[in-house]
Amino acid sequence: MNWKGKIITLGVTAAMLTASLTAGAFSASVSAAAVEYSKAKVIWGVNLRTSPSTSASIIRQVPKGDTVTILGKSGSLWYKVQDSANQTGYISASSKYTQAINGSASSDNTSTSDLDSTSAAKGSEAVEKVIAAGMKYLGTPYEYGASRNSTKTFDCSSFVRRAFLDALGVKLPSDSRQQGDYVKAKGPVQTDWRKLKRGDLMYFMSYKGTKASAYAGVNKASQRITHTGIYLGNGKVLHTYSNEGGGVTISDIAGKHWEYRFLFGGSAL
Repeated sequence: MNWKGKIITLGVTAAMLTASLTAGAFSASVSAAAVEYSKAKVIWGVNLRTSPSTSASIIRQVPKGDTVTILGKSGSLWYKVQDSANQTGYISASSKYTQAINGSASSDNTSTSDLDSTSAAKGSEAVEKVIAAGMKYLGTPYEYGASRNSTKTFDCSSFVRRAFLDALGVKLPSDSRQQGDYVKAKGPVQTDWRKLKRGDLMYFMSYKGTKASAYAGVNKASQRITHTGIYLGNGKVLHTYSNEGGGVTISDIAGKHWEYRFLFGGSAL
C-alpha cells in the first residue's frame, strides 16, 4: 500500500476543507459587519417590535424623520435596530418605511438631501391619495358610532379611518381621541390651524356656540377631542359631523366655530 501517497492526499483534502470553512466564516463575518452600524432614516412612522413579527408586542412607534442604527437583519423583512431613545427592537425593512442612509444597505451616491426630497415626494403622493379617497365619499350620510367596516354611513373618525385605509392600507385607530394620540406620536403638532399642511388631520373640542366669545378663556390643553377631519389647505376641512351638514362635506374654517374649537393638527403619515 502506498501510505505516502495516502498521507499526501489526505493532507491536501484537509487543507482544502479548512480553506473552504475559513472562507465561509469570513464571508459570514463580513456580511454581519456590513449590516452592523448602518443607519436608516424612517420615512414613514413604523412600529418598533420586540421580535421580527407583526404579532409581536409594540415597544413604541418610531416617528417619521427619526434615524435608527441597524444592528442586524432578520430575513428580508425585518431590521434589528437601536432607535434614538436607545431602545432595541425590530422594524420593517420595507422601503415604504425606512431608507438606509449609509453602510452596505444604502444606495451608492445617495445624499441625505436626495432622501429628503424622495421622502417629501412620497409624502405628497400619499396625501393626495388620502384626500382623493375621502372625496369619493362626499355626501355619504352621517351616523354617530357608525360601523368601521361599512361605507354606507360614517361618523367623523370612521370617515378619516376609511380614507387612509382605502388610499394606503393604513389602519388608523378607531376613534378620534386615539387617532389624535397616533398623530402626536408621529411628530410635532400645530395648535395654529393656519400652519397646517394639506392632508394633516385636525382635532376639535366640543361645540359651545358659533361665536369666538363662547370659547374665550377655555384651556384647550385640557379639552377632550370630540371631532376630527382632514385639512385640505386654503382654510377648508373635509369631514362629516351631521346629516343636516350634508354628511361627508367640505367646510370653511376661518371665522367659524371650527376655528374656535380647533385643538391641534398634524400628519398621520
